[in-house]
Amino acid sequence: MRKLVYYVAVSLDGRIAGPTGEFDFFPQGDEQQTASYLGFLNSLYPETVPTAFRPMLGLDDQPNRRFDTVLMGLATYRVDPSVTSPYAHLRQYVVSSTLKPDVDPAVTVVPGDPVGLVQSLKKEDGLDIWLCGGGKLAGALLPEIDELVIKSYPVVAGAGVPMVDGGFDPTAFEVTERTAFPNGVTATRLVRR
Repeated sequence: MRKLVYYVAVSLDGRIAGPTGEFDFFPQGDEQQTASYLGFLNSLYPETVPTAFRPMLGLDDQPNRRFDTVLMGLATYRVDPSVTSPYAHLRQYVVSSTLKPDVDPAVTVVPGDPVGLVQSLKKEDGLDIWLCGGGKLAGALLPEIDELVIKSYPVVAGAGVPMVDGGFDPTAFEVTERTAFPNGVTATRLVRR
């Protein structure tokens, strides 16, 4: 059965974005450190690179290895309002009650019930489902999240969008892999206990 995997960047205080959606505060390190870190992650999860940037990174011909579907909230989808199909190489779902359903033929707008959607998608054949963001969607989908891949950056945001924005629901995960990089970023893979 397919898994729902929340693959996300997070600050030390658990923020995936700043108060107005900014994410440029995540430190990258120097060029060599950034290349090492991004090269490692892109080799494991090449499909998480937006379609427009794949050719620049030599990923345009890379097959999807881990995910064939992406699920995101409205704020994540609108990171660049000029792009209506950010992950054209994946099946794209946006959970939003305000986004018009005809925003792009390659994007399916889901006005409600993200849990039902994920349960349905899990029953299909295919690769795993990438939960791209945001925090409120992750909070709603916490019971369905099977795995976390957390890129933890050595910075405290102080305020912003929490990684999981939902009710009190302690959910145990187990670390299966952790890699530290020279720029201070750690990539941790966890599975639901």
